[in-house]
Amino acid sequence: MTTPILTRRAFLPAGLALGSIAAGTAVAQNAPAALTTAPVSQLNLSPRLTMHAIDTHNGSPGAGMKVQLSKYDGDDLRVLRRFETNKGGRTDEPLLVDASYQPGRYELLLQFEDYFAARGTPLPKPNFLSQVPVRFRITNPAERIHLAILFTPWGYSYYRGS
Repeated sequence: MTTPILTRRAFLPAGLALGSIAAGTAVAQNAPAALTTAPVSQLNLSPRLTMHAIDTHNGSPGAGMKVQLSKYDGDDLRVLRRFETNKGGRTDEPLLVDASYQPGRYELLLQFEDYFAARGTPLPKPNFLSQVPVRFRITNPAERIHLAILFTPWGYSYYRGS
């Protein structure tokens, strides 16, 4: 019996396959309940704006994050709504859908300092990040936009999903 030769080209897929098996087991055993279920499929839904706050400091959904959605009117911001994320770090309803989903410049204002204070996270006074604006544009109201926002007390990133 010959031993198969593992080349660099064959090593990566083999490592990824084994890693995903191991990670899948670890995640399923150690994940908070909110992370063990996938979100509802948005296949065949109308264009809309949705968001997902992900607390990478604690490794959990950003549940209970206070957020304000505003739209720019020239240089002025007009508040459209205020809300709090649900236990999955999302909103129960789309932020904008149907007639409210229009082209324009928008801002989500996330209350990081309040969020981490509510969880008892030890932070400097004042905290490095207090309120964080996420600014974006809707240019084509026929496309769906999902904003994934990953954050810690010291930094954040966001990207457009669909």
